[in-house]
Amino acid sequence: MDEAPSLPSGLMAIQPTILNFSSLLANVLEMEVEVVDRHLIRIAGTGPYSYRFGHSPESNNHLLRNVIETQKEMVVVDSRYNPLCKACQHRQFCKERAFIGVPILAPHRCLGVISLIAVNNEQHQKLSDNADMFVQYMRHVSRLLVANLASAQPRQTQSDAVWHTLLGSMDQGVILLDRDGKVKAVNDRALSQLDATHESLTGRSLAIEPLSRQRKAAHGHAQHRVIMGDQQMLLTGQLHHIGQQKLFLMAFHQDALAASLLTENEPPGIERLVGKSKAIHKLKRLIMRIASSPSSVMILGESGTGKEVVARAIHRLSKRHDRPFVAINCAAIPENLLESELFGYVKGAFTGAAPGGRAGLIQSANGGTLFLDEIGDMPLSLQARLLRAIENREVLPVGASRPVSVDIRIISATHQNLRQFIEEGKFREDLYYRLNVIPLEVPPLRDREGDIELLMHYFLNHHSQRIGCAYPGISREAIELLQRYLWPGNVRELSNLVEYLVNIVPEGEIIDGALLPPLFHTTIRSVPLMAYPPKTVCGPVEKEEEEGAKLKSVEKSLIEEALQRTRNKKQIAEELGIGVATLYRKIKKYGLQA
Repeated sequence: MDEAPSLPSGLMAIQPTILNFSSLLANVLEMEVEVVDRHLIRIAGTGPYSYRFGHSPESNNHLLRNVIETQKEMVVVDSRYNPLCKACQHRQFCKERAFIGVPILAPHRCLGVISLIAVNNEQHQKLSDNADMFVQYMRHVSRLLVANLASAQPRQTQSDAVWHTLLGSMDQGVILLDRDGKVKAVNDRALSQLDATHESLTGRSLAIEPLSRQRKAAHGHAQHRVIMGDQQMLLTGQLHHIGQQKLFLMAFHQDALAASLLTENEPPGIERLVGKSKAIHKLKRLIMRIASSPSSVMILGESGTGKEVVARAIHRLSKRHDRPFVAINCAAIPENLLESELFGYVKGAFTGAAPGGRAGLIQSANGGTLFLDEIGDMPLSLQARLLRAIENREVLPVGASRPVSVDIRIISATHQNLRQFIEEGKFREDLYYRLNVIPLEVPPLRDREGDIELLMHYFLNHHSQRIGCAYPGISREAIELLQRYLWPGNVRELSNLVEYLVNIVPEGEIIDGALLPPLFHTTIRSVPLMAYPPKTVCGPVEKEEEEGAKLKSVEKSLIEEALQRTRNKKQIAEELGIGVATLYRKIKKYGLQA
């Protein structure tokens, strides 16, 4: 079968037009412009890019290639810290400060890139301040270039026309891959099932792999993992080999939504914050906004929401990304060891000390980021010393007479209400204000509408790779059960559940409702004890007495009902989503018969 029709002369066929557009855009925006084709051949340019037409550019190749390969717009507000720029051999001589690249997309492939470049401080500032508006301008020019080019192109060959007509008339989704594994053709039905467009799929490299050799009985359909760049999808259908090409016929009903397993277009370091909900989008924007700041950050949120993931994302996006990230769980280190662990000690400081002394964790983070997890559990005696370390940017090891200077950014995290702790005398107010310069609140999983299925597939991929088993699918029934659950343990609870399911699902089968633990099938699960824990807030605590009374009544009833069914405290605690110790405290609190 012939290859899809091409534009034989490419962008070079309308070079005079492109030169005019480039000059106009550069004059209007007061920036430099460069246009390359899909082979990275320079078609047009201004300023330092106004020469070597017909040749590959000497700089920013990595950025241009990324736009072509992903077929997505790219905005780099500081080229010095972009990972792609770090790999460029011309980096030390490059004068480019910032970059915007917009793909020139024809109906069946990417034709090239039009880019806007800042080469001095003034242009850099202007691009940073007006990036969104500049992207809009460039999109318009890109569409104009495609329109100019298309007007001179020959019609499709008769065979291609017949082929596309055939695909368009089929009721089931169809994807055709050429000999290089690139999408040659895709019909509207497939695009609808994938929530995609012709522009986003045609010409992209696509790998389709069966999850196992076992097939479904009906129509010979099997589950397949479909890989496109950093995206992975789960699709049900039939894969046929036609010569050197592959034809994938999608089933009319997909057992699970073709959800993305990994996020797209995320800066390095933030990709583990999986989710597309409004709450997560807001959090990501805030992270990217404050990452480069030296100010202290306090991350608020319930247990299991991923506070350390947020802290690591801030570090990786900061100017300290190539320096240490040291995490300390203040609740996990015994109080008698916390001081020496934090500040270190000198030779002979105490009995059992290492002969040569030891540098503390704060010193270990010098130049980088110190993450203080569960800061609310730090003893009062150490809070004063930590405050001095923050204020003076120096630490005094145990037994030392001279302080040691440190350069650190502090990120703290807590699920406690520190305002209440201050009122109760458990936390220093001055330390609180030093740490809580930039507060970030991580939303609980129950408030992240639409993210549960995405996270489910993310963890399925993660745990199946770690364990070394086939990637299992999940039925719509199971997903709906998971979406109805309130997740008192948040993302950590979901990850643990998925790890359990990956271990027990038979090879070649999908995860259905029958494999879920009993907790997800009982009415108890819809109102777990910790479904509505107190929100972590910076302001004064507002006591909702009426709602609190209702919650206590629900708690008591649920525990009573569970105790009537079984005396196994561990089982009851698991069903209710709490620890065994917490369960015993609740039983005592409500005066129940254990």
